[in-house]
Amino acid sequence: MSTTELPASPEFKANHAELMDGVYRWQRHIYDLTRKYYLLGRDRLIDGLEVPQGGTVLELGCGTGRNIILAARRYPDARFFGLDISAEMLETAGKAIDREGLSGRVTLARGDATDFDTAALYGIERFDRVFVSYSLSMIPGWEKTVSAALAALSPGGSLHVVDFGQQEGLPAWFRTLLRGWLKKFHVTPRESLREVLDSESRQAGATFRFRTLYRGYAWLGVIGPHNLTSPSMEEVAPKARVGVER
Repeated sequence: MSTTELPASPEFKANHAELMDGVYRWQRHIYDLTRKYYLLGRDRLIDGLEVPQGGTVLELGCGTGRNIILAARRYPDARFFGLDISAEMLETAGKAIDREGLSGRVTLARGDATDFDTAALYGIERFDRVFVSYSLSMIPGWEKTVSAALAALSPGGSLHVVDFGQQEGLPAWFRTLLRGWLKKFHVTPRESLREVLDSESRQAGATFRFRTLYRGYAWLGVIGPHNLTSPSMEEVAPKARVGVER
């Protein structure tokens, strides 16, 4: 496994990197143990990647490496690339990847998910799959991440996103408690996530599939070509009702 880093970012990006390092300097050691109880839908996303043989996969906001490791096991013929703005998280991810014996297939880089150059970071410009798991809710200017992810796709590639929904099928008290808890970690569920993904898919001339999970606790979206199918997703019209998985 190799880790690369681009030259210093503008001040606001550096400040965000410092914030993330501060938040996760200690949290990273128990992150996977605690987050498994409330970062729901991540494994569903990984199963739905359907990476082609010998394909390339980029994760934006790879954190501790939990997802990229599971995906690398799930798709043993693919190569994986992870990006994160936090040096602390990348340190944890690098160690985990080494322990799993995946160093030959996984490359990590430090960078901003809203503005990155994959050719400079990895020596590769396009990917068959790009996925973002519970990171958009932490990224300032997260809409730019969606645009940048789509720009990094190979022809016929797909973008997969899972993040907090609006808890629309859950009691109001639960939503209030959850939002208060998430705020402590600088996490803000994106109310316009579905609309942004839909708009970006239209501009790209791609399909958009969306699903609410666990009564709206989480949202899962896929932007991809017309021939991409997944048993866990349904293609929906912009204003169609979407089934709720309970």
